[in-house]
Amino acid sequence: MAEDLTVTRALVIPASELRERFSRSSGPGGQHVNTTESRVELSFDLANSPSVPEWLRTRMLDRLATRLVNGVLTIAASEQRAQLQNRAAARERLASILRAAAAAPPPVRRATKPSRGAKERRISAKKRRGVTKRNRRASPED
Repeated sequence: MAEDLTVTRALVIPASELRERFSRSSGPGGQHVNTTESRVELSFDLANSPSVPEWLRTRMLDRLATRLVNGVLTIAASEQRAQLQNRAAARERLASILRAAAAAPPPVRRATKPSRGAKERRISAKKRRGVTKRNRRASPED
């Protein structure tokens, strides 16, 4: 499974930069989990990666600041019984997290003001509503 991780068309993480650790899982599997090391921890050193361009690295480090420990992003997967399935799940989760962090920022919102017609329509609707409510009240002559 030592193959490169494709995050986007422009960003591919070489397999040599990914570190996998295996341990016994606490997930489903009954007695099977007591004997096999199916839990996977996938680590990627984002801060020191030569495959990530510098301009993109700073954006990703800012967005993933709460998830990083010394610049390293670690993903753990133990949902499946099989180690291979957990490895695939961890790689997919890592790719989606990096893809979201590498996404371009949303366009800056330009402040606008309501038009004069929109203001007049809002005020006239409020006045109509007020008249409707005033007509519902009991008159003091009753």
